[in-house]
Amino acid sequence: MRTVFFDIDTQIDFLYPAGALYVPGAERLLGALERLNHYAAAHSIPVVSTMDAHAEDDPEFAQWPAHCVAGTAGQRKPARTLLERRALVPTAPGEYPLEGAEQVILEKQALDLFTNPNLPGLLEKLEAGRCVVYGVVTEYCVRCAALGLLRLGKQVELVTDAIQSLDEEAARRTLDEFTAGGGRLTTVAEVCAG
Repeated sequence: MRTVFFDIDTQIDFLYPAGALYVPGAERLLGALERLNHYAAAHSIPVVSTMDAHAEDDPEFAQWPAHCVAGTAGQRKPARTLLERRALVPTAPGEYPLEGAEQVILEKQALDLFTNPNLPGLLEKLEAGRCVVYGVVTEYCVRCAALGLLRLGKQVELVTDAIQSLDEEAARRTLDEFTAGGGRLTTVAEVCAG
């Protein structure tokens, strides 16, 4: 069973206080995010990094303030979370080269990474069996990733000290739902101990 790390929406607009849709406290995750991504690279574990890539007039902005507009500084990932060899998988259906990539940037225009039609093929190519999930926001995009991967029958672990929520009660319900569905809670230290 091949392990794949899922680095969910760790973008400047979410992680930093000056970001357009800052998640309070998320900047404290940077060390954990960097450690996880670089541990993966050092152990030949692929990293799938989801990345919001919104249009300026994105329909999502009716619900949320404008954020992660494609091509803006806020849409980028912090440099310390990027791996050297990357591949981009946009939302347009197609075959995208992944050879040699340590990190796959999976673009999306909605909360759920499964809205990218290229995700099923990507999971198949990566032979993902064990999925380690972390990022922001626990009760939104992280929830979609963790529960969606569980529904596919994957072994899913959620790194509790590498996620951040907006609403602690909603985050607790998410963790309860995740563990009730067969997911396992873990920590950065535990993941990086191997």
